[in-house]
This record gives sequence, structure tokens and C-alpha cells, in this order.
Amino acid sequence: MTTSHQPQDRCRAVWLIFFILGLGTLLPWNFFMTAGQYFKTRLDLSQNVSLVTGELSKDTQASPGPPAPPAERHSLSAIFNNVMTLCAMLPLLVFTCLNSFLHQRIPQSVRILGSLVAILLVFLVTAVLVKVQVDALPFFVITMVKIMLINSFGAILQGSLFGLAGLLPASYTAPIMSGQGLAGFFASLAMICAIASGSELSESAFGYFITACVVIVGAILCYLALPRLEFYRYYAQLKLEGPAEQETKLDLISKGEEPRAG
Repeated sequence: MTTSHQPQDRCRAVWLIFFILGLGTLLPWNFFMTAGQYFKTRLDLSQNVSLVTGELSKDTQASPGPPAPPAERHSLSAIFNNVMTLCAMLPLLVFTCLNSFLHQRIPQSVRILGSLVAILLVFLVTAVLVKVQVDALPFFVITMVKIMLINSFGAILQGSLFGLAGLLPASYTAPIMSGQGLAGFFASLAMICAIASGSELSESAFGYFITACVVIVGAILCYLALPRLEFYRYYAQLKLEGPAEQETKLDLISKGEEPRAG
């Protein structure tokens, strides 16, 4: 029931916060997928360097050995998409199913902030690795581990955000989905701009990962600001109260009386 005693969402601040939280849920992963060509090219280059180094060592030591099969040079990059899909979908499925158990044992603030911080750390490591030379196999394994972490914490974050929006009127699930929709558009636009500018793959990927870090930091700050808003506190308090207390408060408000504390 909407009355004059209920606080208003001034400047649509709560709506915008949920929009940014929705953006921060999917934008990092969309940027990670947009940089897929960077990962495959990086694997090809790392494998080529390893093979060249190995051949030079054999020539220097004058020790004969069977040459590497041609298919081996591109084996990791060839299976990258398939393994990435498996490492992404399996944790997403598992942790989506586990959300109903996790929300009973882990506080909501820990799940949301913990997931955001974990994803931020993963993308910081990913950005650093753009500038660090790593062999093909370790780079492949590290990348798959990061994919699993991003999707595991992403599933927890997404479920927790919709649970958080459940405290508010039903219309406040819309900004989360709108933010998620904009994430895909923003990632596609960034890729088009990178191609049009002629940037190198490594530089474009570094830009993607740093942008994802900035968005995640913004989402963390927005979540920390949410409890300070009266509109959110009002509905969060209603949720904490029992059904009888809620009905009594609404009856008093409808009669123009102020509910008494305690």
C-alpha cells in the first residue's frame, strides 16, 4: 500500500544502484568472452615460442629427437572454446543450485561483497597477466581456473542480488535485468571500437579487463551506499518484521497514526 508516510526513492537512487549492480554482474564475464581471441592468440604465440626454444636446445646439444606433430602447435587454442564453455557452465549450474542453501548459512552482505571482491581480484590478476609472459600450458590452466571462479562467484552474486531486490517492490527487479542487458551491448560496442581503432589484441584485452575492474569497484561502492538510503531501509525493516507487525503498521499508517516503536 502506497501512502504519504512511505519514503520515496529520491532521484531514483535505489533504482540506479540496482541497475549498476546488474551491470556489474555480467559485464566482467562479457568482457572476458569478448577477449576470447586474445586468449587463443596468446596460446598460439606461447606454444610457438616453446617449440622454437625446444628446437634450438636440441640443435645446440646435437641430440636428435622426433619433431613435434604439427597439430600439437595449436592444440590448446583449438580446444579453448570447448573447455571454456565447460568450465563456465558447470560452476554456474552447481552454484545456482546451491544458492538456496548458501543464503541460509552465509549472510547476504558477505555473499554479495565477497563475490564482488573475488571477481575484482580475478580480473586484476587477468590484467596483470596481459603484461607477463607465461608458457602455454600454465596460461591455459590459469585461464580455466579464472573462468571457473568468475562463474562460481557470478552465480552467487546474481542469486543474492535478486534476493536483495525481493525486499523492495516488484519493479526493482527490472533494473537488475536492464543492467545485465546493457552489459552485453557495452561489451559488443567496446569490441567494435577496439577493432575500428586498430588496437593490438593485448592492448584491447587489457582495456577490457581494466574497465571490468572499474565497473566492479563502482558496484561495490553502490552496494555499500544502499543501506544509507531511507527508501531501502524502510522496506528492509518491513521484511525483518513479522507479518502481524507489518499488518499493524500498515493499519496505523492507513488511519493516519504513527506506529509506536517496540
